[in-house]
Amino acid sequence: MKMNQLEKLAMNNPVRTLIQRHFEAPLLERLGGRLEGLEVLEVGCGRGVGTQLILERFGARKVIAMDLDEDMVRRARRRLAGYDPERLELCLGDVTRIDAADQAFDAVVNFAAIHHVPDWQAAVAEIYRVLKPGGRFFFQEVTARWILRWPYRTLFKHPMENRFSGQQFIAELQRQGIEVGNNWVERGSGDFIFGVGQRAVSNEASNRQAGAESVHEQNG
Repeated sequence: MKMNQLEKLAMNNPVRTLIQRHFEAPLLERLGGRLEGLEVLEVGCGRGVGTQLILERFGARKVIAMDLDEDMVRRARRRLAGYDPERLELCLGDVTRIDAADQAFDAVVNFAAIHHVPDWQAAVAEIYRVLKPGGRFFFQEVTARWILRWPYRTLFKHPMENRFSGQQFIAELQRQGIEVGNNWVERGSGDFIFGVGQRAVSNEASNRQAGAESVHEQNG
């Protein structure tokens, strides 16, 4: 689901940029390390602030950054126009149907995009699919605790059904084969979660994923 105009104003301002640069990115780096020389997918890139951080702070060799909103992709292209196309590709894309081969990326980064997705479990499944074994998933997310507050649900546009707590989000990552363990933290009394998981490399995890997909198909 795309952001409405009020949320775009809230996200595309210097205060949000400062928070992303000086709080969110450093916390994710402490949890998951740098991405030196790696190929990274960013889901929900917005106007490209996080994309630039992945390239510069985290040291990624190449970033493919996608967003569902054409307007946000245009903004990101203007912001990041100076980058070599060999290092950066910006495109329209849906996190529930990522246009990439299986096991294509060393890491996936999500700066608060998945809470916009009605079927967020499908987004997790796609992130698992495109991660290489051992690849890392960096995430910062907004939980139901915050989304369902009156100001947020009144001013901004988000799916209201099928929302998640921090524990539910981590449990779904684990269920689908992205191992997080205790490598995550809550902020804002549980309104926000930050963490880094890793795609499992064992056959057991692969079998678990196949079984989950089979159950989903039967229920679908």
